[in-house]
Amino acid sequence: MKSTLKEIGDGVQDINGEHRATEKQLVTPRTSSVASGYSLLRDPRHNKGLAFTEKERDAHHLRGLLPPAVASQQLQEKKLMQNIRQYQLPLQKFIAMIELQERNERLFYKLLIENVTELLPIVYTPTVGEACQKYGSIFRRPQGLYISLKEKGKIVEVLKNWPQKSIQVIVVTDGERILGLGDLGCQGMGISVGKLSLYAALGGVRPSACLPIAIDVGTNNEKLLNDEFYIGLKQRRATGKEYYDLLHEFMMAVKQNYGEKVLIQFEDFANHNAFELLAKYRTYHPVFNDDIQGTASVVLAGVVSALKLIGGTLADHTFLFLGAGEAGTGIAELIAYEVSKQTNVPIEETRKKIWLVDSKGLIVRSRKDSLPHFKKPWAHEHQPVKDLLSAVKAIKPTVLIGSSGVGRTFTKEVVEAMSSINQKPLIMALSNPTSQSECTAEEAYTWSKGRAIFASGSPFDPFKYKGKTFVPGQANNAYIFPGFGLGILISGAVRVHDDMLLAAAEALAAQVSKENYDKGLIYPPFTNIRKISAHIAANVAAKAYELGLATHRPRPADLVKYAESSMYSPVY
Repeated sequence: MKSTLKEIGDGVQDINGEHRATEKQLVTPRTSSVASGYSLLRDPRHNKGLAFTEKERDAHHLRGLLPPAVASQQLQEKKLMQNIRQYQLPLQKFIAMIELQERNERLFYKLLIENVTELLPIVYTPTVGEACQKYGSIFRRPQGLYISLKEKGKIVEVLKNWPQKSIQVIVVTDGERILGLGDLGCQGMGISVGKLSLYAALGGVRPSACLPIAIDVGTNNEKLLNDEFYIGLKQRRATGKEYYDLLHEFMMAVKQNYGEKVLIQFEDFANHNAFELLAKYRTYHPVFNDDIQGTASVVLAGVVSALKLIGGTLADHTFLFLGAGEAGTGIAELIAYEVSKQTNVPIEETRKKIWLVDSKGLIVRSRKDSLPHFKKPWAHEHQPVKDLLSAVKAIKPTVLIGSSGVGRTFTKEVVEAMSSINQKPLIMALSNPTSQSECTAEEAYTWSKGRAIFASGSPFDPFKYKGKTFVPGQANNAYIFPGFGLGILISGAVRVHDDMLLAAAEALAAQVSKENYDKGLIYPPFTNIRKISAHIAANVAAKAYELGLATHRPRPADLVKYAESSMYSPVY
């Protein structure tokens, strides 16, 4: 029988995978070897476990390899959710999900899509942070590629070792700044795997088109260096020319192996490398830094959405940030850029209503000579201010945004000061994981006497204050990057432009309903995430066509429908 491998599994009919993100799934492959039945059960892409029908068990030599019962995918899902809910610890649930992904990929994604609100905090932040910290202990089998200094000069060959050849999205980290947890070395692989799981589940990008990568240049984490179970290079981090030469070889190898249009997402690089890598490669390759650009887009969406609750236009508000790293400066720049486009005022002027506080206090002009380049645009004329509370009192912001990675820094005094200045202060505590959040939802609502509009990076439960239930919003990057990536793919965009980030934010803000606003929410519920991702993808693709960056012709008449039809489906 002729092989149907080009038509099955995750639905790849175009084996080059370039004209769309996914195709509808067809049938389980008819394998050519008599011994393939056993191998099929160990192939996570095609394994269905007890859901193989009687006919399939005969066709694929599975008789005797499975118990006689035939279960539907829905029944499998019910059983697995029962099992997962029995675990007490989030890390146990994470491990159970990873084991499922390695055993039955389609069931993993079906479970995640159908139970996204419950499982997103397990496969992504905050649990993925703990998983990265303990990745050496829970490592079972490779889920991505490890490229270390040992592979210098051989990265093209290393990429060829990955079994899938039609790669469309790569998430790469060097593990130096994982969430708010610091340098985790090659154990940062967990964040690359987690992000790409969401590209597939939430954005509908084919799993076989996704490649997680950890670049291992060493670690400066003493605990890991002294850990006998650490799985990475046991040496201090390479820096300078040695570091950038390896990264450049990686970028050139990706282009050589996978072509000009593969989207590369830089993930959790330290500030001093993140900005330089983005600036260096964005002019000639589609690259995206989720910490700088994805965070900025999702926060801008929340702020634009919140205007319906707090009033005014974007240009009317004054912003104060705690944290001036990748996330803080990235958000600030995108807000300034959007205000500039709305008002036709130069961005140098719109930046002046945005203030940043770092570990040394308010960023002001008198500090400019000692600042790194990415902080200099925010050094405005003002006398020095040493702490956040004093900055709030001096600047009188209407919006307070935390991206410091330091927990409990929005103190009672800070929230009360914001509430004395504003009838409805917008407070966004964005740092992950939960332990690093600048304040909790309960604290924000209690200290503001129920007046704050609150959103956070990690999830918080609804909170009841004086008889009213407040549902905190989650400014989660998972709203943006899956749909954003899908938009890049369906348009064939050859570059990532800042206007595409604005388009993503606009699409997300438009998905917030009156019912959501009535609960104090400034983001739509994650239960609608695939619909949201389709709208984001369509808006991003439309902007790519408008800017002349799209290569897939002709442009689809209805980009939303095209995005939806291009989404990977994990249904058997």
